[in-house]
Amino acid sequence: MFWYEAFHPEHPWLTRTANEIIASYLKPTDIGLEFGSGRSTVWLASRIAHLTSVEHDLRWAHRVRSMLTEHSITNVDYRLIPLDQDEDSPSAVDAEYTRVADLFKADALDFVLIDGIYRDNCSLRVMDKIRPGGILVIDNINWYIPGGSHSPNSRRMLDGPKGDTWHKVAKRLFGWRKIWTTSGVTDTAIFFRPCE
Repeated sequence: MFWYEAFHPEHPWLTRTANEIIASYLKPTDIGLEFGSGRSTVWLASRIAHLTSVEHDLRWAHRVRSMLTEHSITNVDYRLIPLDQDEDSPSAVDAEYTRVADLFKADALDFVLIDGIYRDNCSLRVMDKIRPGGILVIDNINWYIPGGSHSPNSRRMLDGPKGDTWHKVAKRLFGWRKIWTTSGVTDTAIFFRPCE
């Protein structure tokens, strides 16, 4: 994993396999949403028509905005929305950060990347926004939903999903085709919304 990142400094901090699949999937006409910005913001925006990116950390947001400017990326609606609810609080379901998903109509997004805060609530909130055949990418999935991973801090099958909201996410994702990738350190899962 570290070798891959060192030799691919422009790629998102996802697994190598996930990056390869996403790169082959994306089209220049796609509309995307990412929760948690970074190298992925430039990488994704350079491949698609429009990206909405949500970030909670002010210093990191300055850095990402500089990266966008440096690469002359202009097709990103970049939103800085600080943490306004405790992540483990029941009120996190309605955090301003997660409500960005409400800007989109049902079936409006070709892909969503979740790699920021409120991952469980963001995942739940965007599922109906993804078009049939579109993808939901959740990084570090092994920390939240068991999948038989041997990466550090992975949830075991006996543990089940982490908390009530992750249980709801897992239930909603049942029946979605998935590709679960691992670097041996962390896992990234790609879920394909069924064409109903």
